Amino acid sequence: MKDRSQVVHENFIQSLGARSLPDIIGAARLDGTALRGEKLVTLFESQILSRRLDLYARVLQGMGEGFYTIGSSGHEGLAAVAEALPLKDPAFLHYRDAAFLIQRSTKHAGETPLWDMLLSFCAAENDPISGGRHKVLGSKTLNIPPQTSTIASHLPKAVGTAFSIGLSRKLKNKPIFDPRAIAVCSFGDASLNHSTAQGAINSAAWASYRGAALPLLFVCEDNGIGISTPTPRNWVRSNYEHHPHIKYFRCNGLNLIETYQTALEAQAYVRNEQKPAFLHFECVRLYGHAGADAPHAYMENAEIEAIESKDPLLQSAALLIENGIMDADTILKLYEDTAMRIEAASQQAVLQPKLLEAEAVASTIIPPHKSDELRMGNNNVSETERAESFGSDFKLMAQPQHMARLLNWALHDLMLEHDHIILAGEDVGPKGGVYNVTAKLHKRFGGNRVINTLLDEQSILGLGIGLAQNNFLPIVEIQFLAYLHNAEDQLRGEAATLSFFSKGQYTNPMIIRIASLPYQRGFGGHFHNDNAIAVLRDIPGLIIACPSNGRDAVLMMREAVRLANEEQRIVAFLEPIALYMTRDLDDEKDAGWAFDYPAPDDDAEIKLGDIHTHGTGKDLCIITYGNGYYLSRKAEKALKADHDLNIRIIDLRWLGPMNVDAVCAAAAHCDAILAVDECRETASLSEEIMTKLYENMDALPPMKRVTATDCFIPLGKAYASTLPSVDKIIDAATSITKSNKRKKSA
Repeated sequence: MKDRSQVVHENFIQSLGARSLPDIIGAARLDGTALRGEKLVTLFESQILSRRLDLYARVLQGMGEGFYTIGSSGHEGLAAVAEALPLKDPAFLHYRDAAFLIQRSTKHAGETPLWDMLLSFCAAENDPISGGRHKVLGSKTLNIPPQTSTIASHLPKAVGTAFSIGLSRKLKNKPIFDPRAIAVCSFGDASLNHSTAQGAINSAAWASYRGAALPLLFVCEDNGIGISTPTPRNWVRSNYEHHPHIKYFRCNGLNLIETYQTALEAQAYVRNEQKPAFLHFECVRLYGHAGADAPHAYMENAEIEAIESKDPLLQSAALLIENGIMDADTILKLYEDTAMRIEAASQQAVLQPKLLEAEAVASTIIPPHKSDELRMGNNNVSETERAESFGSDFKLMAQPQHMARLLNWALHDLMLEHDHIILAGEDVGPKGGVYNVTAKLHKRFGGNRVINTLLDEQSILGLGIGLAQNNFLPIVEIQFLAYLHNAEDQLRGEAATLSFFSKGQYTNPMIIRIASLPYQRGFGGHFHNDNAIAVLRDIPGLIIACPSNGRDAVLMMREAVRLANEEQRIVAFLEPIALYMTRDLDDEKDAGWAFDYPAPDDDAEIKLGDIHTHGTGKDLCIITYGNGYYLSRKAEKALKADHDLNIRIIDLRWLGPMNVDAVCAAAAHCDAILAVDECRETASLSEEIMTKLYENMDALPPMKRVTATDCFIPLGKAYASTLPSVDKIIDAATSITKSNKRKKSA
């Protein structure tokens, strides 16, 4: 069967040649509208360029010089939406929005969308947005952050960005986005059904209902099908036309006049009312889903032809002719001239250097340091101001405290020092969090800086990403580690990839506080005792911090803020739930796990990668973290008293990236090594520890692991049965050291 892209191409030429254009669907005259003739020509030129680039992408793929030919054909009416929006509005685009980018480029002198998109098609190293790492639509100059999403996972951060724009008018920061801007995000009708989209739209409505400024325009590009699955007729309209908290607008995306008029109205509503709106953009999808997708496999030929008869380029051509602005011959010449321009440019584009080495590919995972002009300075907070702010807590600082309280004070001091820090999460406000870590912060800093969110982890992380893109420093909380898993794509697919796919031009530095890990006695079972951190360790560029005690938690939180504020890093901060309130170590009321609060002017610090080594013994080295470090310290006394073992214990502190050199150096010359890992045996950190030691130590001693069982954590008295314990650590330590001694004596 003939390739449908060629069919559509030939239909366009033949229709114009024969002067047999379709009837105009919708408004036919410019008279009385906001659209002028010269602007209609510009819009049409953008449509033509988008279409011809789609066609040539297939040529490049056939030559082995292009990749991933998902295109924008049928969606070219987005050019009118782009024209209705000023350049200052950040746009999070759907992958079929080439016409939007092309038209927006007309708003900034010197832009070369044809050349830039060809470089993207060819995965050229000098592609200005991704540097050859992906075919994405994006431009720093045009205020279009690149999106890799195909399932609307960019919607939560668009909501967060809109919220940040409203917040920037109230708080001290140096915003990236114009405070008078609105955020725009587009997506398909099929993606609209994804839980991420539904959650984001709901969070926007929820925030707006509560009175927050949320200038966000949702643009749903409804072409009636998702790959091969039809969208039920009127599904989108029936769900959003009468939404109680989001204003609905609808336009015929085949008609540039109607689309422009409606987009103008929609953006004006959002900008004036500071409320979200939903623009229902009805269009068609030409050529199938992408690449070799053959629509005849799941659609009747008559249905395909009916869709192709609604080609928006033919509709625009008819508008131009009807209004006496261009004739058929001029349109055909524009169409062919555009093809020639693309072909000429492509001859140079295919010769551009490509990324070939892993080091070059990975070079953008770590973002650049923040520029001086965007870096927020620290407030010079006096002791008098601190005392006034902390109130009765100020006197308590002279006494050793548990981790939860010390973390609370650390956050308090950091928010005093940095006006652009925003805390957000479920119940972090007046309640102070489930474990009181954010107690009193809402009262001190107010609801604009300590934000109670709705119950949706995807939206919480999206809020953080959006705030971070606008030069706030978000510290967002996931209430329990188990609750992260339904939202982890916001970290993996969105937050961590932004610098990578934009060559560091866009970043979203943030800290994600997560009440984590097991050993929470008698409460909640698996859902409140989760020992699965593998998904975090598998995200390139993500920093994972895990303090084992209150003093470390304070110093590591300060380092996390520095890493985010200066180096634009993303930090997952794992706070061991079972150690929040722990004060004792060996005996009841010994206060062996209560620590002094290091004041902000204290010289003490824990830099990224700094490990802690307790003890100098050489009989056994225990490598561990979090609860494992606490349990190993408890086991230390018995190992010395009952088994005459002199040990050292390494607290990793930073689980990703692990400081391999420091660990190897600290473990060197020990007779045996024991890894104590509260995560499950499979996919645990101890697997990496053992591997890295094997790869990097010259003289490898006997090694053993104590891990959790490959099992979920139960409720009740059996809560710790699957986990490492003091007894299990002692048993493993004595076993490996006895075996080692026998080998030495033999």
